[in-house]
Amino acid sequence: MIFISKYLVPKGYTGITIFPFVFLKTKTLKLNSVLINHESIHLRQQLELLVVPFYLLYSIEFLVRLVQYKNWQKAYRNISFEREAYLNESNLEYLNNRKFWSFLNYLRSHDI
Repeated sequence: MIFISKYLVPKGYTGITIFPFVFLKTKTLKLNSVLINHESIHLRQQLELLVVPFYLLYSIEFLVRLVQYKNWQKAYRNISFEREAYLNESNLEYLNNRKFWSFLNYLRSHDI
């Protein structure tokens, strides 16, 4: 389910997924199929990890990447969950063919 809320989406971002909801900054973003696909990938990741462990792993990996890169944006972009979503957001068929726990393939991927 998609909601519009400029207050819940952090500054500098267009959307955020908090299972089972997707929050977008503006109404027009609902028409952005690449963004919706990106957020849908996060929904699948959250579901696979039974939601709470997803947020725990996401937070831990972000902190590790922040120490690694010493840069907030680069750390965020290189979290395995984000790597998977960013690298596949343009493939609108990705979720139809995605294997279970595919985010694991992005733990050791190259920087994006």
